[in-house]
Amino acid sequence: MQGLRLSRSFILRASVAIAAGALNATAFLPIDSGWISLFVLIPLFWAWRDQKIVTASLIGFFYGVGFLLVLMFGLHYLGFLAYLSLAFLAALYYAAIGAVVAAFAQRGMRNPWLTAAIWIMSEGLRVRWPLGGLAWGELGGALHDFAVPRSLAGWGGVALISFLVVAINGFLYDFYLGLSSNKKRMRALSGLISILLLVAVGYVARFEPTPTGRIRFALIQGFDKADAELASSAIGPAETQAHFDLAKGLEKNFDLIVLPESALYDDPQVNPELQAQIVSLAEKHNAVVLVNTRHYRANGKLYNTNFAYDPRGEVIGRYSKSHLVPFGEYVPWRSALSFIGPLRQIPYDFSPGTRRQTFLVDGHEVAGLICYESAYPGLVGDFVRDGAEAIVVSTSDRSYRRSNMAEAHFAQAQMRAAENARPVLQASISGVTGVIDSTGSVKAQSELFENTVLTGSINTYTGDTPYVRWGDWLLLGAGLGLIGAALLVVRSGRRDKIQSST
Repeated sequence: MQGLRLSRSFILRASVAIAAGALNATAFLPIDSGWISLFVLIPLFWAWRDQKIVTASLIGFFYGVGFLLVLMFGLHYLGFLAYLSLAFLAALYYAAIGAVVAAFAQRGMRNPWLTAAIWIMSEGLRVRWPLGGLAWGELGGALHDFAVPRSLAGWGGVALISFLVVAINGFLYDFYLGLSSNKKRMRALSGLISILLLVAVGYVARFEPTPTGRIRFALIQGFDKADAELASSAIGPAETQAHFDLAKGLEKNFDLIVLPESALYDDPQVNPELQAQIVSLAEKHNAVVLVNTRHYRANGKLYNTNFAYDPRGEVIGRYSKSHLVPFGEYVPWRSALSFIGPLRQIPYDFSPGTRRQTFLVDGHEVAGLICYESAYPGLVGDFVRDGAEAIVVSTSDRSYRRSNMAEAHFAQAQMRAAENARPVLQASISGVTGVIDSTGSVKAQSELFENTVLTGSINTYTGDTPYVRWGDWLLLGAGLGLIGAALLVVRSGRRDKIQSST
């Protein structure tokens, strides 16, 4: 009977964890109810409470499965095997959170700040390892449309927002647990008040960059075929021509015109006709034209490369994507994994670029990132430290079709803008194409799979936010804090053992 009761208890807790994870995913797109993240972890904390390490780890795993399966549902278009494998493997990070939280709790150390530190360390590892990491679903990213919490990204990146969100959940749960104890209730209330004060000070004292000028832009989105067959097919001359046809409607001068990732069916460096169209567009509008293509270098390797052409037809900047998507742009251990049939859909491997390079637009340094690179704060911050005054993200995202993934990618660009105090122009072949100001606020965006052109102007800026200057200081501090807490636990355990033997 006792085993049966324990089994039922575990099933209940695991079910609650799965539901909490799925509900937390709704804080992201397409429902985008970010405010849910402020209390949705409370059921998970209840499920973890007073559990052994193995049980808490399993509960954390179930939470991660519920969260990631809903959050990344759009990935099933790339294959259910890849979608399920990625979700279940990434859920192991949440299992690790549960195990560490339980390990500390069993030794009498239970605190919302501690749980928050464990959480962001796990998130920080997940977005970096293995194979470059998985950057979807950082908890703080759910608040991408809220100006006040988003402003904290300039201080400590998305990790700071995640840290505070976890801590808020923890103090709210502690407040509930302390309803019968004034001391516990006041301790939880003090924690919540301290977070509110921290957020208020961070917003009021937020970094203000220095304006340096303006860039007039045109972002061209020319792929409107959203059906299953064409969404996964190769780009041909007709799709490329659709982008140039849209550009024909431009009537004035621009400083920058962007044709997004995969818009060109061939490499203009070896296709004179295609290059002539690009140069003609640049000359007509006295603009720098940024294009993306598959490019073979003299070393025989294939790269995903941006080229910036000036009105004279000269290449004034090139950047090859350095952060490639595993099992998307290359297959790790291809020969060893050759027995997996779906991997044959990736016929070639891109090589990573090894050098960052900005390009000049009307005298302003601009960074041209490619697709999923905008999900990684460190890479974007490196460009800003190199002098970038504005950021352009050239992306495809058409493989996601009409799922939430393209919009979620655009939401990540909002956080990069806030972290670096730089405007972001995102040009997508099928959407979302959009304009984000230096605070992370969306100024314009397209619908999915519509042929359209976004035009306007953005301010350019210099000056480094605290996050750009100091990097991931919060992760370093959380790591050191966890080491210190572990040493205290070990020391306390040794003291108790000595006392019990005397």
